[in-house]
Amino acid sequence: MGPHKIRQMMQSERDMAKRRFRRQRNKNYLATPGIHDCIIILDNLKPSYNIGKIFRSAEAFGCREIHLVGIDFFDPAPGMGAFKWVPAVFHTDFFPCYTQIINKGYTPYILEPGQGAPVMDTPLPPKSAFIFGHEEFGISFEPDLFPEIKRLTIPQYGKSQSLNVSVAASIILYEYVRQHGSGPA
Repeated sequence: MGPHKIRQMMQSERDMAKRRFRRQRNKNYLATPGIHDCIIILDNLKPSYNIGKIFRSAEAFGCREIHLVGIDFFDPAPGMGAFKWVPAVFHTDFFPCYTQIINKGYTPYILEPGQGAPVMDTPLPPKSAFIFGHEEFGISFEPDLFPEIKRLTIPQYGKSQSLNVSVAASIILYEYVRQHGSGPA
């Protein structure tokens, strides 16, 4: 198969993903917040399978909503329909997202391998916002410019010191739910 044919196939897959996104985006307008007061912020992630998988975990753990920064569309198929159940808030860049969550009383956290407090040793406030950056380039902003942002890490004992972003989001949501139980009484 030549490079031209491969590009055509990739474009066709991207077009199908955009159509799926538009159909499910319309259903997302009716989504209701999850039972937990935590939110996820996805900062310029690739529009591939990770975002859909994060929506799936967010729905499973009762996450309030997901904020998407710099993300025009993504393929919702890996989320197995979860995009229509978890409210999505879209932002063009990080600053308006940050301002909105701070004004609502959230404590923002970024996850950095080997930096910050281990998540399982950190009491997470009910209004926690977990920020996940691009799979290769990390977060799009300088965290030191945002003084309310705290750092967390998921301890890792292997050599790679790196987790897939959807796996990291699932671990963080699990820890949040472990600390806060089954939601508000």
